[in-house]
Order: sequence, then structure tokens, then C-alpha cells
Amino acid sequence: VQLQASGGGLVQVGGSLRLACAGSGSAFSGRRMGWYRQAPGKERDLVAGITSATTTKYADFVKGRFTISRDNAKSTVYLQMNNLKPEDTAVYYCNAFVPLNGLEYWGKGTQVTVSS
Repeated sequence: VQLQASGGGLVQVGGSLRLACAGSGSAFSGRRMGWYRQAPGKERDLVAGITSATTTKYADFVKGRFTISRDNAKSTVYLQMNNLKPEDTAVYYCNAFVPLNGLEYWGKGTQVTVSS
């Protein structure tokens, strides 16, 4: 399983970005997908997750601003980020968990920088 994240960049406070993570391999629809982020000197935190049944969950610090979604036909998960804040600056990583075998996969990450 390979994950390729894209869509990061530099944006001003209050702006929006849409991240995409394209997955390879079969049975994408059965994977639990998530977005994590890691700022310099900090731990990697869960931002949002979506199950195969499209149940979603969000970290408190992004609720109401970020939306996770998936398109199984395209083997892609998205993270729509609105009203961005400087504290959202981090490298964002895509994560896939395969319940059938318990394995977890990570993409390389994409940088998001929010300037004030």
C-alpha cells in the first residue's frame, strides 16, 4: 500500500486548502483513513479520521473548520481545511489502517504553512 499526499502549500490566515491522499493497492474502501499532523518539536496528532462506513471524527482543534471525506472510486481521501490559523502550520500525513490484517501505512506528508 502506498499513499501519496498532495495539496499542501502556503496560505494566509483565514484561507483554505484541500489536501488529497491517493492510495494504491486493492480494497481501498475497507481501509480506515486518517490525517495526522506534526509541527516542529511536537508529537504527531490525529486531525481527522474516516472509517469504511464514512463515520468521521475530528480533533477538537479542527472541529467546524476541517472536513474529511473519501472517494472510494478514486481511492482518495480528502481534507478540506477552512479558516486556517497559524497554529495549523505543520506537515500533514495521510494514514491508512487495514482492519483485516491490522497493518498501518503512512504517506510522506505535505507541508501546510499558514502565514499571519
